[in-house]
Amino acid sequence: MSDSKIHGRISAGRLGLGMLVLSAAAMLIHQAVVAQTKVPPGGPGVAPEVNAVKRAINARNEYRASLEALRGLYSNNGDTEKLRWVEDEIRQYHRVPKHAYVLDLDVPGPGLRAEQNIPAANELYRRAMEYKDRGFGNDFVDNQIRAELLLQQLINQYPTSNKIGDAAYQLGDVYESRAYRQFRRAAAYFERCFQWNPNTSFDARLRAARLHDKALNERGKAIELYKSVTVHDTDPKRVQEAQRRLNELNERTP
Repeated sequence: MSDSKIHGRISAGRLGLGMLVLSAAAMLIHQAVVAQTKVPPGGPGVAPEVNAVKRAINARNEYRASLEALRGLYSNNGDTEKLRWVEDEIRQYHRVPKHAYVLDLDVPGPGLRAEQNIPAANELYRRAMEYKDRGFGNDFVDNQIRAELLLQQLINQYPTSNKIGDAAYQLGDVYESRAYRQFRRAAAYFERCFQWNPNTSFDARLRAARLHDKALNERGKAIELYKSVTVHDTDPKRVQEAQRRLNELNERTP
């Protein structure tokens, strides 16, 4: 077995499933920044959908908070059997996919700026990267969830941190991974990476373009992002790929 695989298994075992329970509070503040985002006007079906999604989000939060309250109660009174039950239910809650039905209710807007060096945010990012992409099977999925919780906490608790662009990129990677496969959400976070930090060295523009091109079949958006790569990216290979794909897409224009 390779050293990297051994390290992955050791890391997953060391971090343990318990962190999935302990990280539950990380999502409690998620709406603090997102709530400031205005949902753009649309057709007659937009308002009912937004209201319905808000109700679903509130129900999720209330359910999670009620489980956390039970966990605290059983922990304080020493009821180990019921504590084990509620911790298992919290783990299962986090393992259930939670889709971003309305992106503007899930992803903070493009106006944040990565400006301040905040040690607490740096620590959250470090902890997230200890989990991300580690382990196999269920351990891999659980570690991706742990990383998601910590990265979301970083962005929402420290929206001026110079790590928010990095966190957005890593969230894009998490949501694109096999643990989630939520491609529209992934593309949105890749875009936030360079919107929040225009000087990012990540390949966020190209990855967002690929998702709109290949996974979401949104040709216009893909062309816009490929063009952005050719203008802003400094990596010759990425620029070459973007230009090649632009040429292919333009050749298909009627």
